[in-house]
Amino acid sequence: MDGWGALSQFTSARIALGRAGGSWRTQTLLDFRLAHARARDAVLKEFCIDALEVEIHGVGFETLRIFTDAGERQTFLQRPDLGRRLNQPSRDLLSEELASWGKRDLLVMVSDGLSALATERQSVAVLRRLLPLLADAGWTVYPVLIVPFARVKLQDEVGQLLGARHSLMLLGERPGLGSPDSLGAYFTYHPNVEKSDADRNCISNIRAEGLPPEAAAEKLALWLIESARLSLSGVALKEVSVARQIDG
Repeated sequence: MDGWGALSQFTSARIALGRAGGSWRTQTLLDFRLAHARARDAVLKEFCIDALEVEIHGVGFETLRIFTDAGERQTFLQRPDLGRRLNQPSRDLLSEELASWGKRDLLVMVSDGLSALATERQSVAVLRRLLPLLADAGWTVYPVLIVPFARVKLQDEVGQLLGARHSLMLLGERPGLGSPDSLGAYFTYHPNVEKSDADRNCISNIRAEGLPPEAAAEKLALWLIESARLSLSGVALKEVSVARQIDG
């Protein structure tokens, strides 16, 4: 076995594919087409909200559904801006609920994003581990908001509306060829509509073949607790500061 062939057993990346003359081997082409089809299916898959709610309730957490201005999948894919803002009924609903909820430390939002498959497979496992860790640290958490057709930026509007100290969005990432079920987790300190991507942190590739959900939850808990201690998030929150927290 040559060097590339030996390395291929350690990665799912497309290396050591071989050639048939000047072309790909038939099996390589078929594998590529299958991966591409799975990625497309993940983007177009219907988000099974009912089943996800049952799972989240099953691990002991309340939920509430809200909606963006995107409304349906084709619009969501063609108009990213509409997935970044709430529709008016959801805005009104949250304003009503706020009176009984009060202000809390953490807002968690769960969305299909660009892969409903990822959200359905990974998000509950992340929440099952993450929320008890934060509860042990004294954090208060709003009911989990489930919102289809959402973009990451939506957490800023919702976080500002509720007055949350932190917002966290779990949503399906754009599928890669070979990774159609990868979840992303994005959090922001003091979310508001003026925040940009530079003000938030991301943990990506959450899946069994990448960063397992339980490990991602533990890393998220450390990041969030350090973010609260330093009163910041985004590019100013360095990996080294979290490493010191672990060592200390």
